[in-house]
Amino acid sequence: MHEDRPNIPDSIKNKQIQLIINTPIWATAQIDDRSIRQTALLQKIPIVTTIAGANATAAAIRSLQSQPLEVKSLQEYLGL
Repeated sequence: MHEDRPNIPDSIKNKQIQLIINTPIWATAQIDDRSIRQTALLQKIPIVTTIAGANATAAAIRSLQSQPLEVKSLQEYLGL
């Protein structure tokens, strides 16, 4: 990790982070990226690694904030 402690993996372990959006660009960032992804996986924290994924995640969060989640059967969804 190229940061002093406490660093991002420490914050993940301390439950201070609930969602990670990480799109590394530089080679040194890719080394840190592995540590972040591994820690997120072990702590069961969702992680998004692409801009497209980040946009989709943000859209989904906005949608959930504006309307409640509705569970439907496949038949209801397809109108069968």
